[in-house]
Amino acid sequence: MKILLVEDDPTLGEAVLLAVQQAGFIVDWTRDGIQAETALTGYAYDAVMLDLGLPRREGLEVLRNLRKRGATTPVMILTARDTVEERVKGLNAGADDYLLKPFALDELLARLRALLRRAHGVADTCIRIGRLSFDSIKRQASVGETPLVLSAREIQVLELLLSHAGRVMAKESIADRLTGWDEGVGDNAVEVYVHRLRRKLEGSGVVIRTLRGLGYLLEAER
Repeated sequence: MKILLVEDDPTLGEAVLLAVQQAGFIVDWTRDGIQAETALTGYAYDAVMLDLGLPRREGLEVLRNLRKRGATTPVMILTARDTVEERVKGLNAGADDYLLKPFALDELLARLRALLRRAHGVADTCIRIGRLSFDSIKRQASVGETPLVLSAREIQVLELLLSHAGRVMAKESIADRLTGWDEGVGDNAVEVYVHRLRRKLEGSGVVIRTLRGLGYLLEAER
């Protein structure tokens, strides 16, 4: 899944970027409010981690503008502003979570995963369909008791399709969520990953269907 980090502190930003990437997420990092708004209007993200005290445009204004556009992207505020009044302002502006600095990176990752689960209507850290299970913390897929050997990209594609299970996901949307600004994954590459997943999911009770002109649909085998 693809995350936008909006943080102007270079030391903290580097630490968060590395931790979130190591947890298996794709991350774009912006350092001021104008850059953040440009990213949010030009790219699709699964969640945003947003500092408030940003150069050029305050984080709260970025958040308010995001919600005015009707975007429902989950937003976690990361800030040193610890008064009740500031927390209320952030939540009333449309934030979904609020984490005070300094924070432990383990807590940040736990909150991020919880935020994404809520956004996709999933209560458990382990998604199960048919005989397939996917542990979002260990990032391990299994069929029954047998772990699947998947590449990092295959895991990312599977997680995206599982988070949208029962709904069609466009090929272009998958490609966009697999890459940061400095990378590129074409539609053909997505087709290759899906083809590999289909072979590895045989006997799992789960199928990935191609809906021509629309995208891919992961669902329980009928």
